[in-house]
Amino acid sequence: MYHKVDPQMSEGLTMGVEKLEAQFRYLTERGYQSYHLSELDSSQLLHKKNVVITFDDGYINQLEYALPLLKKYGLKATFFIPLKYVGGKDDWNPNPEPIMDAEALKSLPSDIIELAYHSYAHEKYNELSIEQTEEDTQKAFQTASDLQLKMHPSVAYPYGKFPREAENKKVFFQHLEDNNFEFGFRIGNRVNSFPFKNNYEINRIDVKGEWNLSKFARRLRYGKWF
Repeated sequence: MYHKVDPQMSEGLTMGVEKLEAQFRYLTERGYQSYHLSELDSSQLLHKKNVVITFDDGYINQLEYALPLLKKYGLKATFFIPLKYVGGKDDWNPNPEPIMDAEALKSLPSDIIELAYHSYAHEKYNELSIEQTEEDTQKAFQTASDLQLKMHPSVAYPYGKFPREAENKKVFFQHLEDNNFEFGFRIGNRVNSFPFKNNYEINRIDVKGEWNLSKFARRLRYGKWF
């Protein structure tokens, strides 16, 4: 799981270009196969080493810096988009940065980048009522339709947050199923087995900008347990 990409800075949710390239090179040289979400099904994956690369928020810097590296190393990625902010900025952060507009999103090569949902308003699902969640989802669907964006029916939960109490979680997951979402992504920092145990609690490795390549390699293999 990646967010911002920067030509120099590499800290927290911002990944430096050199470190990102080193990580992509590592994946390629170690024989990892990358997938779009639309390529996953109930069958076993054919390769021994498999990875889904994701970028949250649809920043312009992902277009500028991540896309060329994905092309260079023959990797695929999913960009999770908060639909309210298309063509705007990530106003939920102290120093807002620009997010791609619809034309930029549509210009992304579909053989490399697949788009999916990051909610509509980038709010924490665990703080919304089910009625508010339904409204947010319908706004996301409508905006994607209005902008003519091709989106895979999967969602990455903003901040990794979703209802945890048993009954609320059940209602939330039923909402996802009713709206035909295939996958839901949390953070979790654990390595997933495939087929997934629960399609709505898929873990992602939260890659930090300050990690060296050795730590990236350990987390890739073991998750947070190493």
